[in-house]
Amino acid sequence: MAIVVPATVAQTLMYREAEQASSVVANQIQNNAALVAEAAKKILAFAPRAVATMARGSSDHAATYAKYLIETRLGLLTTSAAPSIASVYQTRPKLDGVLYIAFSQSGKSPDLLANVEQAKTSGALTLAMVNVEDSPLAQMADIVLPLGAGLEKSVAATKSYIATLASILHLVTELSGDQKLQQGLGVLPQSLAQAWDLDWSAKGVETLQHANNMFVIGRGLGFGVAQEAALKFKETCGLHAEGYSAAEVKHGPMAIVNKDFPVLVFGQRDETRLGTDALVSDFRARGAKVLYAAEGEQGDYILPVVQNANPAIAPILGVQSFYRMANAVSLARGYNPDEPPHLNKVTETL
Repeated sequence: MAIVVPATVAQTLMYREAEQASSVVANQIQNNAALVAEAAKKILAFAPRAVATMARGSSDHAATYAKYLIETRLGLLTTSAAPSIASVYQTRPKLDGVLYIAFSQSGKSPDLLANVEQAKTSGALTLAMVNVEDSPLAQMADIVLPLGAGLEKSVAATKSYIATLASILHLVTELSGDQKLQQGLGVLPQSLAQAWDLDWSAKGVETLQHANNMFVIGRGLGFGVAQEAALKFKETCGLHAEGYSAAEVKHGPMAIVNKDFPVLVFGQRDETRLGTDALVSDFRARGAKVLYAAEGEQGDYILPVVQNANPAIAPILGVQSFYRMANAVSLARGYNPDEPPHLNKVTETL
């Protein structure tokens, strides 16, 4: 079957849905204020000894962001639980005293539900961040924070992913009482609109239209969006992209980076920045085609970002700009980003 490609970038569902992220987040912050405050009270009363996350696909990349934000702002060990432990191996982990957070758009995947049910019976406090408010997951969890992204028709998740990041940020802000996070959360909708207007498409198409393989790099708070970007390149562009931490890419993968090898790097102004800058210099010395989304840098390989963003907010803004570029690259490569081959919107894994 021939691929039907929309005539212009703005005609795709992916474009129109990603563009809605700023309004989705504005509504979510307002509508969830009381829910987040009540959730924080329950969590603080529960006093978790650790946090476990449960998700797949884009939602699991949001969980990576949650890990770094929770560990750096709350000091709670956070780990990604393997869905197959309960659904396939039928094993009961020891989860007493653990905050168990499930991330999902549909809230109906059997393996996700099996693990949340197992977590409840094992002593965990369960929390669902889910887009479908009447889903089985929402009915099962002890605490529910609706994502409020609305219907998302494109197979490639965009606004629902950003809504998940915003929900994580809102909860951690409430739990931590961090005033700088509170300030960043307050301007997040406007900052997302600014990020959307920073169009990376021209450089993205020029660099990636004929590429076969590439790396996407992030570190710390930015690692989850690097994972997400790599997935979107595979889904929407037919481009073999691998997401790596800036700390891990030198442990083997760097060996295949040579002249004209494309690399997309996300950087934020925190303790990871010096190392990320050094890695970008290393990539460029090898002749790689680097696209670097970072504040305060200059050069024809630099992708513009929203200025003076809190380091915890910067990755959310970066992925918003990325979605617009990915949509354009997909079309330039002859794909329809709304209908990736062999994929469905909801994957019900056992």
